[in-house]
Amino acid sequence: MRKIDELLHEYGLSHQNPTNKLIHWVCVPAIFFSIVGLVFSIPTGPLPEYLGLLGGFANWATIALFLVLVYYITLSAPLALGMFLFSAICLAIANFLSIIFPGKLWLISLGIFVISWIIQFYGHKIEGKKPSFLKDVQFLLIGPAWLMHFIYKRLGLAY
Repeated sequence: MRKIDELLHEYGLSHQNPTNKLIHWVCVPAIFFSIVGLVFSIPTGPLPEYLGLLGGFANWATIALFLVLVYYITLSAPLALGMFLFSAICLAIANFLSIIFPGKLWLISLGIFVISWIIQFYGHKIEGKKPSFLKDVQFLLIGPAWLMHFIYKRLGLAY
């Protein structure tokens, strides 16, 4: 069995309750976005010149997401493509919010982060099982991939 299949299976074991699953469909993407927004909000200071080619997207979130996508590629290239698209959407929304609400992206992101985690822990209370990341921190990155793999299955795509 491939490592990605093992990780998705193990993650799925603590996400069987329909209410908890629904909560995850809302809160996992929200948490992912909120982290992108928080990292996007960190002042860039002197970034290497070659990152200037990225324009407004030359920030710490872009660098962090690049590293996250390298991790996803090691697990599954097709799944990494889906995560790349989702990451690009998160970056675009963060950029949009930073333009519309100058200096407030970090606050918006922090609010989304806190509220989403409270709801997530409530979902796990309903489930009766602890969140997977308490066992292994890499499950913080497996959660979004777990949702993406369901999208791939629905579309009939291999992951």
